[in-house]
Amino acid sequence: MSKVKIGIVQTSCTADIQLNMQNTTRAIKQAISNGAQIICLPEMYRTLYFCQTQDYEQFKTAETIPGPSTELFSKIAKENNVVIIAPLFEKRTDGLYHNTIAVIDADGSITDIYRKMHIPHDPGFEEKFYFTPGDLGFKAIKTKYATIGTLICWDQWYPEAARLTALKGAQILFYPTAIGWDAKEPDAIKPSQLDAWQTIQRSHSIANGCFVCAVNRIGTEGDLQFWGSSFLSNTMGEIVANTGHEQEETLVVEIDLSEIDDTRTHWPFFRDRRIDFYGDLTKRFID
Repeated sequence: MSKVKIGIVQTSCTADIQLNMQNTTRAIKQAISNGAQIICLPEMYRTLYFCQTQDYEQFKTAETIPGPSTELFSKIAKENNVVIIAPLFEKRTDGLYHNTIAVIDADGSITDIYRKMHIPHDPGFEEKFYFTPGDLGFKAIKTKYATIGTLICWDQWYPEAARLTALKGAQILFYPTAIGWDAKEPDAIKPSQLDAWQTIQRSHSIANGCFVCAVNRIGTEGDLQFWGSSFLSNTMGEIVANTGHEQEETLVVEIDLSEIDDTRTHWPFFRDRRIDFYGDLTKRFID
């Protein structure tokens, strides 16, 4: 297939998991009704973004894979012949938790999982308290409609992650996200933060000649105002579809995967890489 319709689900979240799941399911069905074939949800859509503080009670919200969310979405995927990218707070075993994506194919099967590799630890983003770093590496996951790469939020700032995922064959890089402005920060710096977030991900499209889809949440939770602005960029880094800052939105946008070959032929970055001189990339710092 050359043309694929991507569903972008931008939602807000509450303290009520069941309400969040109902809202998310409704948005998925809206995307399906508009023709979406691959649907991506935002990071941690089941709960509030609890990583603003360290709270042992939050571990009770984690779930196994398979588990309640994957069972629900597998049923929806199979009934509607769609792929669903479902981020989850995964309980791998007692005391071991990950920030994970389950990729559910159009036949309802869990095709693969990805565990967030880069775990931030900053004021308001204390994720190292909750999440063990991923141990599955970067992946290109074959689905019915496209070969996709799944990365999560903080992963989006690392060109190495995008490059390795694209080199493995990913045609679309999906970034489920929970990012926003700190309410205590001056308004003057907020536009530059949002611009940096979009720019780094658009650059992944350009450098790798692939599509990028970033899916964020909206709403104010504690000290964080999530900025929405979910978007899809084409193989030249142009934003071809995007949402606003403040509203729940479900977008469906059609892309043509044949653009990847055309772009990479005319901008042959993969061809001209000097892989014989990149060994220092494995070092923390070059003295």
